[in-house]
This record gives sequence, C-alpha cells and structure tokens, in this order.
Amino acid sequence: MKSSVENNLLIIRLEGRIDSSNAQETQEEINRILKENPGMDFLFDAENLSYISSAGLRILLNIHKTVKPGFTLRNVSPDIYDLLEMSGFITFLDVKKKPRTISVEGCPLIGKGAIGEVYRLDADTIVKVYNIDNLPMIENEQKRSRQAFLKGIPTAIPLDIVKVGVRYGSVFEMIKAANCNDLLAAEPGRLEEITGMYAAFLKQVHGALSDPGELPDTREEYIRYLDAVSEVLPVDVCERIRTLIREMPEDLHMIHGDIQLKNIMFSNGEMILIDMETLSCGNPVFDLAGMYMAYIAFCEDDPENSMEFFGLPAETSAELFFGTLRKYLEAENEEAFRAALDKITLLAYVRFLFVLSLIGGGKPECHDRRIAHSREHLEELSARVKELSI
Repeated sequence: MKSSVENNLLIIRLEGRIDSSNAQETQEEINRILKENPGMDFLFDAENLSYISSAGLRILLNIHKTVKPGFTLRNVSPDIYDLLEMSGFITFLDVKKKPRTISVEGCPLIGKGAIGEVYRLDADTIVKVYNIDNLPMIENEQKRSRQAFLKGIPTAIPLDIVKVGVRYGSVFEMIKAANCNDLLAAEPGRLEEITGMYAAFLKQVHGALSDPGELPDTREEYIRYLDAVSEVLPVDVCERIRTLIREMPEDLHMIHGDIQLKNIMFSNGEMILIDMETLSCGNPVFDLAGMYMAYIAFCEDDPENSMEFFGLPAETSAELFFGTLRKYLEAENEEAFRAALDKITLLAYVRFLFVLSLIGGGKPECHDRRIAHSREHLEELSARVKELSI
C-alpha cells in the first residue's frame, strides 16, 4: 500500500483486492500509515483498487466510526461504486467515482498558462488540463466556480473532472469569447473603454455576498503571507501590518484573488470570470491589491515583465491599473484616492514578498532589489496607514 502527502493532505492508495485473505494485513498497514502521520487530514484513493469484499468494507466502516467520520474515498470504479451504493456506504462516506478518460489528440489548443493548457473538445465544451497532480485543488476550483455562478458572478459552468493520459482535467462549457488581456494587447486604442468595463465588472463581482463560512477568509490568507515573509521585515513593521489586518471587520463580499485581465473573458458584450480556485471572501481592497501586484509591483524593478507576461508595455499596464482604479473608487478628491491607494499598495507588497519567496525574483538580478524595495514600501506605508478597509 502506498501513501503520499499533497498540500498537507495524506493520500492513502488502496490497491488490488481487499478480501478476507488480506483484510487484517490491510487494516494494520492503514493503522501504521495513520500512526506515522498523526493528526493529518487524509483520504483514500481507490484508482488501483480492483475488488473489495465485505471484509474490506468493515475496514472502511471501522475507520469511519473510530478515526474520521465521513472520510473521502475517491477514484472509485463503477463496480465498486455500485457495491458501496447497495450497501449504504455512500450515505455516510464522501465517495467519488473514478474520472472518465478522454484524449485531446487532434483538439485545438486555445490557451496555455502556468498550471496547464486549455483545449477545445467540441463546439460546446473545453477541457483545462493541469500540470499538477492535485485532485483536491481541481475539485475545489469546480466547487468555487459553481458557488460564484450561483451568486450571480458571470463564469464558466464546470461540467466534469476527467483524466487526460496521466493528468487530470476540468471540463467546462465552451465560452465563445476573447481573452480581455489579448483584446487590449491587440487593440490598445480601446484602453479607455476597457478600463470602464473593468471597473464596472469589479463592482459586479464585489457586489456578490457569500454565506457565512462558505468561503475562506482573505484576512487569514494575508496573515499567512505575512508569517511567511516575516524574516525579511523589521519586527515592528510586521506587527503593525498584522494588527491592521486583524482589525479589519469581517466581510462576506466575494474576492476572486487574481482578477487581472488574463482571467477575464469577453463574450457578447460582457465580461466573464475564469480560474476560480482562489475565490474567497473579504474587503475588495484585497482584489485591488492583487491587481496592483500584477500590473505595478512586478514592473517596478523589471519594466519588461509586463510585456513578457501580459504582452503590454509597462506604461499601458500602469494606465490600465490606475485608470480602472479611479473609475472603481469614484473618490471625491485626490486625497481620498491616495488614501485608498496607500491601503492597496501596502497589501500588494505583503503579497508580492510572499510570491517572491515562492518563485524567486524572476530575473536573478532583480531579486534583491525587489525585496529591498518591497521592504521600503512596507516600512513607509505601515507607519502611515491607520486602517485597511475601503
């Protein structure tokens, strides 16, 4: 029996046949794995499980009663699913069927990003094929997409999870749309029009409210960012920022987490949001901070970054961000605009430092400058900003 840890989740892989001849041995092996990973959340993967008898079912029942009620059993074959259904196990376990297998051979490639590619399957569906073997993350993206859709946020409807060779994929309805970033890169003369639509779309997204406990709290996410980069910040700066975040009131407005134009499609005169795995709730300042990071912070010490990532000159990225922000905030005066911008910038550099800790500085010669400038911004802003909500 094999096991692995993925994103702090213990995956226990059931294999072959589990029957009366090996049930005791299987139980002991599961007990050993759980003992070696105390307190860790876990699930069972049944992709390579060909048969399970009543003796094997008693193992699952014992774990449900004594270790973790309602645990997940994923990648279950149709035959085993039928057995679990007939025996009533699907009423108290989270049982997920094995994804169907498809091929993208001959399918047009219509998009490519950091975590995978998007292919057109037919006139009505596309598949997003992931480079990462992280089924819980993929399931979470589909869940978040459904939550956003039901709250009135225009987004693609997820249809299925599939296997594409050895990789996982998400099937979505086909959106007959253009990527908004590519649209701007191809037609820079539409910048003013796009900033107006962008600001209105941000308001539409942030106008949606989640139910209490339905989505992760973005405040906690930024506390984790801060914890991860605390070694590069003075202690007093780190504590001031932590206090500012902790003092923000609870806010149930929906936050996308990466709402730059590459994640927005344009179809029949309206914008449609994609890539929903980072959906959370909080004050809109967090989404605006993510935009600042993408369009301004990454370009501060490497202006070529904008052309490499967005296909836009750094000056256009800056005009896009600030033009959209002014229309979004509708600030009464320049002082009010600058006060809001300070809050956005502070949070942007907290997140930027965290991203740098994950991916490095991009170009090696930029890394130290980016760290130093981010620290300077945070030292200055943390002394000036008194609260973070906008």
